[in-house]
Amino acid sequence: MSRTILITNDDGIHADGMLRLARAAVRFGDVWLIAPRRQRSAASHTITLHKPLDIMPFPYPAEGVRAYTCSGTPVDCVRLGVKKIMPCPPDVVLSGINYGFNAATDIQYSATAGAAFEASFLGIRSIALSEYNCPCHEVTDHYLDEILEELIDQDPGPDRIWNVNFPGCPLSECTGILRDRVMSHDIVYEDSYEPVEVLNEIGVRYVVRGTLLNKAEKGTDFDALLQKAVSVGKVTNIC
Repeated sequence: MSRTILITNDDGIHADGMLRLARAAVRFGDVWLIAPRRQRSAASHTITLHKPLDIMPFPYPAEGVRAYTCSGTPVDCVRLGVKKIMPCPPDVVLSGINYGFNAATDIQYSATAGAAFEASFLGIRSIALSEYNCPCHEVTDHYLDEILEELIDQDPGPDRIWNVNFPGCPLSECTGILRDRVMSHDIVYEDSYEPVEVLNEIGVRYVVRGTLLNKAEKGTDFDALLQKAVSVGKVTNIC
């Protein structure tokens, strides 16, 4: 079956995870890639208004991929790709592979999920893919083709996306794939705001720090990841 695939992400055009996804995706169809020029994590479903959007061809290091950079957000990338850049709407949108989990209530902040939801709103099936933010990609690279083959033609339903998360452990420690995971209502990271600088003697500059938690409800996406399993499930728009 011939498919047209649009890939985007929120880590920017140079992200390693998206490159690995693009190289896998070319085996499944005709691949277009439109990604933000810079890092746009936690942009959720943001779109650009009241200023221009710039699209430029990009010499992407994956054979068979037509690639562009966009000055906007991941959702802008999907909207421009579907409405303007591509000759016809894609059959599927792949968003990722994000550097960091997009599970539990963190999904509401995720621009990886936001881009996938935009595709869903436009009537296009979509898959958001994420992995733990560590250098070990053994599980992702081992299961990626299998996950794509399983989900790429499956419709998750109206206003729903497929949400896939890969654990960041060695393949030998992975416990397999857990499907039909529901979204955890716990949090993945406990955030704190730490002062790092006094500004003009009256203001304070803060940075956010996150501590990964280790508990979740049974049967959920985050619980699967805590079990060192690949989590696969459907998510309904919660934004």
